[in-house]
Amino acid sequence: MFTAAALIPSFLFSAIGFMAFWYGRKLQLWKPLSLGLILMIYPYFCPGPIWLWVLGIVFTIILWFHHDE
Repeated sequence: MFTAAALIPSFLFSAIGFMAFWYGRKLQLWKPLSLGLILMIYPYFCPGPIWLWVLGIVFTIILWFHHDE
């Protein structure tokens, strides 16, 4: 699974997840912290590049609407 179609979304959404995790940890907010962890970990469990894009976009949208408590 080392194709550009898989590496690009993995890196992109893991970077977004890391920033969300850092933001949640710094402000002690559990929603961005947990969504950041999910965004960093989910690429290891996706069966293909299409699922990487779909789930990454879904989790990022959820993060956008639930970044604050």
